[in-house]
Amino acid sequence: MTATEGAVLEIDLAAIAANWRSLAARHPTGPVAGVVKADAYGLGATRVAPALFAAGCRHFFVAHLNEALALRPLLPGAMIAVLNGPLPGTEPAYLTHDITPVLGARDAIARWSQPDLAPHPAILHIDTGMNRLGLDAHDIAALRADPTQLARLTLRYVMTHLVSSEIPDDPENLRQAAAFAAARTLFPGVPHSTANSSGLFLGPRFASDLARPGAALYGINPTPGLRNPMQPTIRLRAQVLQVRHIAQGESVGYNATWRAARPSRIATACVGYADGWPRSLSGRGHAIFDARAVPLVGRVSMDLTTYDVTDFPSIAPGAWLDLIGPGIPIDAVADAAETNGYEILTRLGARYARTWRA
Repeated sequence: MTATEGAVLEIDLAAIAANWRSLAARHPTGPVAGVVKADAYGLGATRVAPALFAAGCRHFFVAHLNEALALRPLLPGAMIAVLNGPLPGTEPAYLTHDITPVLGARDAIARWSQPDLAPHPAILHIDTGMNRLGLDAHDIAALRADPTQLARLTLRYVMTHLVSSEIPDDPENLRQAAAFAAARTLFPGVPHSTANSSGLFLGPRFASDLARPGAALYGINPTPGLRNPMQPTIRLRAQVLQVRHIAQGESVGYNATWRAARPSRIATACVGYADGWPRSLSGRGHAIFDARAVPLVGRVSMDLTTYDVTDFPSIAPGAWLDLIGPGIPIDAVADAAETNGYEILTRLGARYARTWRA
């Protein structure tokens, strides 16, 4: 697919770098990492991570070891940490390629405490309420009772993950901060990492030695309900393949979920759920053309989506509709799809013609 065939995803690397600088300015107590897991939230980690590196970022987080290995040659000297931690048997790859594991279970600590591994730095993950990965209160108590394994670790940071940071008045935020502070007494002098994207906007109580924003880098609003402080970073457009006239009462799309209330013009655009365009937008979403909303009608199908362009006489085959971009931010699309901006970005498929602007 070329940039003139069907659907185009334009990615603004300069805006991503600017968002990182803006977040770094909000966190004077320590550096700000770049979370580039899931292929930099679907936007291309091998393009995004070097742009962040050029902007001054020297700490990166991914979810899986293979993501870290792909980025290591592009980020010389930078810390690359794997949030999911080392699976048994993968430890040599961490050593060979200078990858930092995030240790979130006692068995991982035991494996990483072996004499041939212990000098290599790690990050320790303390769970304060997410209940996914990380050491829970029972683990911390056990380590307090027998700290010998910890004595063999070289820790870069201890970290936790906030549960509700996008809701500033959620009492869970302060409860987690207190729990993390109590757990950190087991690690005197070890730097700590707290804030994610929204956590950077919670105030000084959540400042730490390393912040770890992800979504905000890519233009997702870290302060829902308030003006988005981040720059938009993508524009997603789909081309109209065909425009047809239908009579009042005729249906459009699978299962005839929409019928024309008047004689209508229907534009079929080259995008569908195989491209990651949510089926849940059926009958709910819209596109933008000439700064006006164009309603999505009928069901989103695998390769095609239909729009009512009756009130847009200039829309013809070859016209481009904005799906994300000017007048239609990621968060608005996510709201219409009843999901979040994270899912919208990470689902964007491989069939788009992608362009990156430095």
